[in-house]
Amino acid sequence: MRILITGGAGFIGSHLCKKLATKGHKIICMDNLLTGEKENIKELLSLPNFQFIEHDVSEYIEIKEGLDYVLHFASPASPLDYLKFPIQTLKVGSLGTHNALGLAKTKRAKFLLASTSEVYGDPEVNPQPEEYWGNVNCISPRGVYDEAKRFGEAITMAYHRYHKLDTRIARIFNTFGPGMRLNDGRAVPAFIGQSLAEKPLTVFGSGLQTRSFCYISDLVEGILKLMNSSINEPINIGNPQEFSVLEFAKKIIYLTKSKSEITFQPLPEDDPKVRRPDISKAKSLLNWQPKVGIDEGLNKTIEYFRNKLVKLYNLKVKT
Repeated sequence: MRILITGGAGFIGSHLCKKLATKGHKIICMDNLLTGEKENIKELLSLPNFQFIEHDVSEYIEIKEGLDYVLHFASPASPLDYLKFPIQTLKVGSLGTHNALGLAKTKRAKFLLASTSEVYGDPEVNPQPEEYWGNVNCISPRGVYDEAKRFGEAITMAYHRYHKLDTRIARIFNTFGPGMRLNDGRAVPAFIGQSLAEKPLTVFGSGLQTRSFCYISDLVEGILKLMNSSINEPINIGNPQEFSVLEFAKKIIYLTKSKSEITFQPLPEDDPKVRRPDISKAKSLLNWQPKVGIDEGLNKTIEYFRNKLVKLYNLKVKT
């Protein structure tokens, strides 16, 4: 297939590029490198079936060749990023999604939207099933990301219903693994980086708020199964194993054998108290569920960051 992946130099997008390119598909990776990094795809640049285009999908997208699939993964995704780039986040979720859908329609290609568990906001239901409409403060600072993705889902379903476009929507829950940026503000790289450097781990609030974490290879497998399905409604893809943030911080200290302590900072505005996917539909409709255990995934990610710290900064880190 010929596949366009927007946001292809980002964390999840780059893993998808690698997986699909190794399967022999022609991959066009599009990214404006606002939060993505060309380093993530450097091993693919010499492949004859891989092409990189630096472009902001909020502007008109022009691809001359035919396409079989458009995977729309372009967007800032960490709190630090979408709070730093609020307008760009709203534009890529609205104009960018509109442009990507229009391209898919013109090329008669299938379309997959990378949505997020943030469409559920600060949920009053736990775990969150796809039928739950969410509890979102649309004018809060983090509302720029939540509402961009909610709009993205709405326009994707409108194109499906009105233009009969064959669409998919993946509601992605917290994902981690090699390729994440060390300073992107999310819990996994923040805790691992602090632990390896023997610095205090920063926990926001009481740390009793809960999260669930899915390893990247499991997520990619879920995306591929959704791509190859005929399901047009949103599907949760994530790991239902739930941890408190404090428990998770302690786990990383243990796995890194660090002597780091834990410090507490005020909870950011509208930070969700719980986050856990109901993956009943993914199990029954896609025959998918996570396979990689949390400790196995964390150990792989810790090793990645350990090597990265040594390489980039020549730092002595905890081994």
